[in-house]
Amino acid sequence: MGTQQYSILLVDDEPDIVDFISYNLKKEGYHVVVAYDGKEALEQIATHRPHLVLLDVMMPGMDGFEVCQAIRMDKSNKDIIIVFLSARGEDDFQINGFKVGADDYITKPIVPKVLLYKVQAMLKRAESSSGSHIAFDDIIINTENYTVTFEEKTIFLPKKEFELLQLLTSNPDKVFKREEIYTAIWGDEIIVGDRTIDVHVRRLREKLGNNKITTIKGVGYKYENK
Repeated sequence: MGTQQYSILLVDDEPDIVDFISYNLKKEGYHVVVAYDGKEALEQIATHRPHLVLLDVMMPGMDGFEVCQAIRMDKSNKDIIIVFLSARGEDDFQINGFKVGADDYITKPIVPKVLLYKVQAMLKRAESSSGSHIAFDDIIINTENYTVTFEEKTIFLPKKEFELLQLLTSNPDKVFKREEIYTAIWGDEIIVGDRTIDVHVRRLREKLGNNKITTIKGVGYKYENK
């Protein structure tokens, strides 16, 4: 799985830090969503279902420990990796972070190379057990709750449209032949009209933009990863 398929939520109340870390993550190809306080962080998690959360500890309102506890209380978040970011590196402080459910703890000031290495290592370890998200620069497909987040807006697709999008994005830039699509989505035993795929593709284009799914005339369709 390439880095562009991972979604990371960055939570910090200092805009300069958010900009600095976001820049380095995006440069490596990660999809980055940001929040500036605990309440916004929980809203972003509910909407985007990130693979990993980089969470500042010392924030006004809900601090990082409280946010982490809230995340862990929801069993559907059990696979989300949580990494604390804090200027406080005392042993007791870090231990408290692990007690509330953190997976790792990185002290500030942030060293980009160290941060990126840790993020990559944790996501790689989790990859074999996590297959609920497909993410690109501006789209996240959640295969657990059948939602699609496009340009930071949640879209609810009918079952067949969702399955078609999931199929096309399972191998970006591959041309899926029409027969292959029929078999995967409707099954050999189901008889559908010749225009069925075209209708579903047209509806997806209306919701996701015309440049996402390309027609290969006389062959089939592909999802453009660009």
